[in-house]
Amino acid sequence: MIAANAETVLGKSSCSAGQTGRVAWDDHPVTEPKTVASAVEEVVPGVRRWSIHDERIDFLGAAYAVTTDQGVVMIDPLPLEEEALASLGNVEAIVLTCGSHQRASWRYRREFGVKVHAPALSKEIDEEPDVRYSEGDVLPGRLHAVFTPGAGTTQHTLLLDDPSVAFVPDMLVETPERRVAMLASRWMYDPEEARRSVEKLLELNFEVLCLAHGTAVTEGAKQALRDALTGPEYG
Repeated sequence: MIAANAETVLGKSSCSAGQTGRVAWDDHPVTEPKTVASAVEEVVPGVRRWSIHDERIDFLGAAYAVTTDQGVVMIDPLPLEEEALASLGNVEAIVLTCGSHQRASWRYRREFGVKVHAPALSKEIDEEPDVRYSEGDVLPGRLHAVFTPGAGTTQHTLLLDDPSVAFVPDMLVETPERRVAMLASRWMYDPEEARRSVEKLLELNFEVLCLAHGTAVTEGAKQALRDALTGPEYG
């Protein structure tokens, strides 16, 4: 089940071209968005979400927070109003799924005095992350890093065991019809690699799919992936 609508297509941007002549979307430096989210919502117990229409890319952006016994881990954090931000609890770390999802990370790093974890291959980012991670690493919040390139060169899916959730970067988006779709090939660094990454996700254990550019699929997550592979792209 998908709970919200996507707003519009990912905006155009220029960055380094890949082997197909397409850009690596996830390694383009972008400043923090000006739009601020006003509220958070629960996806499943222990996982919360907030979103904005990101004016930098003219598309919906979503961020997540995982609550653990040690505190809260922010995933690809977007700006959040103070009251809603305080409602998250004690922030212990920030994790990025790809280089371009730095968003409000650096400001929140200074505000909360926490470490930012980013993919090892991230290059064009505004500040140096505290920790660079690779596939197989276990990150704060018991998040397991899975390399899922294609939309860009630094993309990682983050897996949470309990609850069983996959946090996915740019290769999948939500359409206005509330369908999960592959991002259009013209925005992909390597579209075929992106498809292989989605096929790789089908082999992993999770029940909830959280999109960085869409909502959370809480029912039929694996079928949503299969439909994305066979259905039309979006963007």
